[in-house]
Amino acid sequence: MEILAFGVQADEKPLIEKAFADLPGGVRCLDVFLDADTAAIAAGHEVISTSVNAQLDAEVLRTLAAGGTRMIAQRSTGFNNIDLEVAERLGLTVARVSYYSPYSVAEFAWTLTMAVNRRVVRAANRTRDFDFRLDGLMGRDMRGRTAGVIGTGKIGEAFTRIAHGFGMRLLGLDVVPNPVCVELGMEYVDKDELLAAADLVSLHVPLMPATRHLIGARELRAMKDDAILVNSSRGGLIDSDALVGELRKGRFSGVGLDVYEAEAGLFFLDKSMEAVDDDTLARLMTFPNVLVTSHQAYYTADAVTQIVDTTARNIKDHLEGRRGENVLVPTAPAP
Repeated sequence: MEILAFGVQADEKPLIEKAFADLPGGVRCLDVFLDADTAAIAAGHEVISTSVNAQLDAEVLRTLAAGGTRMIAQRSTGFNNIDLEVAERLGLTVARVSYYSPYSVAEFAWTLTMAVNRRVVRAANRTRDFDFRLDGLMGRDMRGRTAGVIGTGKIGEAFTRIAHGFGMRLLGLDVVPNPVCVELGMEYVDKDELLAAADLVSLHVPLMPATRHLIGARELRAMKDDAILVNSSRGGLIDSDALVGELRKGRFSGVGLDVYEAEAGLFFLDKSMEAVDDDTLARLMTFPNVLVTSHQAYYTADAVTQIVDTTARNIKDHLEGRRGENVLVPTAPAP
């Protein structure tokens, strides 16, 4: 029984092949992403593995079920791309990776923070042309400034530890305070107070209906003109059009985006020889204080190894009739 893995990156392939080596039938890795056009490839495969950018809506799920798929093992923590209600009706088991190294994402969020703060990309581009001027490269010390952390789970906590190491004042926003963050000196406040006071706002919450456009036009206007905004969680947390509107006014010291709300069909792919018709993303790219990366915050050897090892365990649990802790939808009789 061969397992089919969609959306596999070149660096990820040997790690998947090693982790899946003991599973019956082995694994075949595809670099194409799962969507309505590619779902038919899965016909005859009981188990498939998908990436975070897979399209798993009702149409795709019906195609998978009709082709004999019974289990979807997603290689990510987020699952907002999966219609879980339809999956359950079709009798599909869906599992995810509920935990991997939070430091991978937290450290990358800080990489974005410091890159836009210290104008690293602009400086690197200049020095490649042997232009060694400092004009326009002035940043700010983080020590003594205020970090606003929205979402203080495992990743938010790791981000907070680093902010504490910089000597920053810590403000947090979450449904339940994290005792570790409180011990580090974090004060939990409401959203408006956090946005008004923070010199740095970093997002670490999942995407769900209640958090879509958590940072919209009103919230962006509430932020300091010279604040830094970083999103390494999910693109839909920020209203991108509203962000462009504020950036056009000359606001914000820097914006670091590792995710984008319309990234499906763009991120993880080479579009360098094509005309990209996303005007909002194209506009974001033109601002000198904006840095966009391609959803790579999780992409360390440590984190990816944990992700693929957990995915292999999820598949093994399914094949041996166990329901593990990472199952989102258990197998249920199809109607």
